[in-house]
Amino acid sequence: MSYIEPSEFVTKMVDAGESKVYMSTKDTIIRAFMAGAILALAAVFAITVATKTGSAILGACLFPVGFIMLYLMKFDLLTGVFTLVPLSLLDKRPGVTLSGVLRNWGLVFIGNFFGAITVAFMMSFILTMGYGTDGGVIAAKVATIGESRTVGYQSHGVSGWFTIFIRGMLCNWMVSMGVVGAMISTSAGAKMAAMWMPIMLFFYMGFEHSIVNMFLFPFSMIMGGDFTVADYLLWNEIPTVLGNLVGGLCLVGLPLYYTHVKTSAERKIA
Repeated sequence: MSYIEPSEFVTKMVDAGESKVYMSTKDTIIRAFMAGAILALAAVFAITVATKTGSAILGACLFPVGFIMLYLMKFDLLTGVFTLVPLSLLDKRPGVTLSGVLRNWGLVFIGNFFGAITVAFMMSFILTMGYGTDGGVIAAKVATIGESRTVGYQSHGVSGWFTIFIRGMLCNWMVSMGVVGAMISTSAGAKMAAMWMPIMLFFYMGFEHSIVNMFLFPFSMIMGGDFTVADYLLWNEIPTVLGNLVGGLCLVGLPLYYTHVKTSAERKIA
């Protein structure tokens, strides 16, 4: 269980961000599609476990299996590239530009969205036997979640919008700690343990993850959730994405970079 010092793994974070800027469009979209699909499947798995057992903590404990699978396969989530890719720009890596960073974010967003919504349609189809039944208790649970986390926030106005934004920040604080956790060891077991802890925390606390929501809310609408696409975008996805960006970059990426790569000179004590 070989541990890698922060000064080493933060350099690996910058290297990873640079490699994503140079990645081809095809590879970026495929990897993002698979990441969105796997995370969506993990989300419906966790919700199913929590609903059938009545134990929310058990669902949260099992949700990280999806995150672990996708990161071991080197697939990309928008939340992860929000944290890693800007570091290569700050580090002035050759050829890395703001437009390259934005290109990566855009392609990963598209891939994640189509992966997540594909699983939403697959799960809605099998739960309803081809839309011939009502979907049962799981569908009802997800529909309720979708309503409470869109129009439920909308009822609080601006305060509700900023509540989602902050929940998005807290989410990607923890998710990005999971991304970093995958780099702190050369052992697969240690990587899994380091990823598991923060992902379990974010899911149990109900923080807002933009890619999970790309599955959750379309699935909820298909299952009869009483809200619109505009409600979903304005009162969940947009503030969640912005919160995820600020949380991952400002609470994980920048603190690690500026204390382990761009370190200041040691104090001289007389």
